[in-house]
Amino acid sequence: MDLESLVTQFAENIAAQTDCIRSGDAKRGNKHADKAYAAFTKLRSLGDAGRDALASLFSSPRVDVRVTAAAFLLRHKPKEARGVLEEAARGEGISALGAQQTLKNWENGTWALDPLE
Repeated sequence: MDLESLVTQFAENIAAQTDCIRSGDAKRGNKHADKAYAAFTKLRSLGDAGRDALASLFSSPRVDVRVTAAAFLLRHKPKEARGVLEEAARGEGISALGAQQTLKNWENGTWALDPLE
């Protein structure tokens, strides 16, 4: 699977997860979360090229997709990812809450979504 397909798979499953959560279907949302994480794992296995491809989602029209990509890429692209998260954290809703929590975890040293191998 090529980089673009993996990035698309990640974005589509994050969007679907959020939509499921909003409609009260957490079980189905979790399945989408698993698929998004699987796409990230494949991207990460490709090294910085995979991570750089995921960073293209920093400009996604969906805030949930931007926030989740930024959360996964804090170590790799700290300045850009923080910018995305800080902007989203000033908003409202589940994405703002996720951005706030991610920034808190980053600051207190408990963030571990893409640790150094």
